[in-house]
Amino acid sequence: MMGSLRGRLFVGLTAIILLTGAVGGLLAYRWAYSEAIEMQDSVLIQIGSFVLSAPIRQSRPVTGVDAEAEVAVVELGEAPRGSADDRRLWGLKDGLHNDVYHGQPVRLLLRTRPDGSRFAVTQQTEIRTEIAGDMAVRTLLPIAALVPCLLLMTAFVIARSFRPMLRLAGDLDARKVDDVGALPATGAPSELQPFLGSINGLLERVRVMMDQQRRFIADAAHELRTPVTALSLQAENLASLDMPAETRDRLDALKSGMRRTKHLLEQLLALARQDAAPSIATVAVELDKIAKGVVADLLPEAAARNIDLGFTTVEAVAVNGDELSLISAVRNLVENAIKFTPNGGAVDLAVAREDGMAVIQIQDTGPGIPPQDLARIGEPFFRGGQPSGEGAGLGLSIVKRIVDHAAGSVLFENVTGAGRSGLRVTLRLPASTDEA
Repeated sequence: MMGSLRGRLFVGLTAIILLTGAVGGLLAYRWAYSEAIEMQDSVLIQIGSFVLSAPIRQSRPVTGVDAEAEVAVVELGEAPRGSADDRRLWGLKDGLHNDVYHGQPVRLLLRTRPDGSRFAVTQQTEIRTEIAGDMAVRTLLPIAALVPCLLLMTAFVIARSFRPMLRLAGDLDARKVDDVGALPATGAPSELQPFLGSINGLLERVRVMMDQQRRFIADAAHELRTPVTALSLQAENLASLDMPAETRDRLDALKSGMRRTKHLLEQLLALARQDAAPSIATVAVELDKIAKGVVADLLPEAAARNIDLGFTTVEAVAVNGDELSLISAVRNLVENAIKFTPNGGAVDLAVAREDGMAVIQIQDTGPGIPPQDLARIGEPFFRGGQPSGEGAGLGLSIVKRIVDHAAGSVLFENVTGAGRSGLRVTLRLPASTDEA
């Protein structure tokens, strides 16, 4: 908690509130205690004034004048008499005194009547202390109740004050990987404005750098495609000539490398086109027909490895989008499933409509994806645990770009069960209400 700015602020304010409450409570207790003692002295003085003006005198001590405070009136007479305590009290001056009467510490008031007789109004010190303590403690109750309320209000105010920062953090966390738009500064506290300005400046520099990188990749791929195509044609022409077996093996390796290079360039161009987000007119496209066409094109490749490629469910459903882009997305997913499915395995497709969405699901019986790599699927050039010679890590990135532009979503899940494994890819796109 101490690593958090909110935590530090709360701990600091809590310490201040507790310290202030303790000091304030101590001062309030001492003040209330002193006031209670003075109030009890006032009670003695008032009782003394009443007895002084009373026409009737008691011949013996009057107890219980104030039952709760245990105040008593003791008649001392016109001259010293009675017990030693009475004679000692008679010798004191008029006024308030602290003394001992009948073995008990008392607070007493001595008064003399006009005729010379004297009396004392007494109250035990222990009772006075108890009454004063009780009254002082009652003054602490509001402070004791106020401190927890202040702590709760402090926590509430701190949480509310930091809410804009949490909202900005949530906005950043919810963004897509390639979303480098400026953070909204409207309504943000003035203390956050410089921070937002710096972050938005950084995002703008990142956006410019990403645009430059995309243009470079697109230009490089476009420029390299022509010489690579020419080299591929020359390699095909060499295949018709008579040559030793060793030379033909090297020529086959060269042709395989040229095919991979050409495929990489095509993927780079496709990725650049999707990143540029061109304005393409969208029409109603039949997703089920696209899936059937892709499966038909890839059946020979699957059959060569004895992979069972087919559908478990096919429903007629249309989506609004660019047909060529959707074909590319579905083909990339099916090719990826075939590529990582071992010989004799299976790749199953399902096309259906669910809650207003067109859903296409592709499930294979391959090794799946390591759990630590699932979150990074779709990043350009990320291959995870794949060998470096297999693919460039662009196929799934192209799929993600196409799906994002079509306002859809793609989910990658590992399939686990009794004696089986594999990867399930679920593609969701808004279903079209128009006829394809």
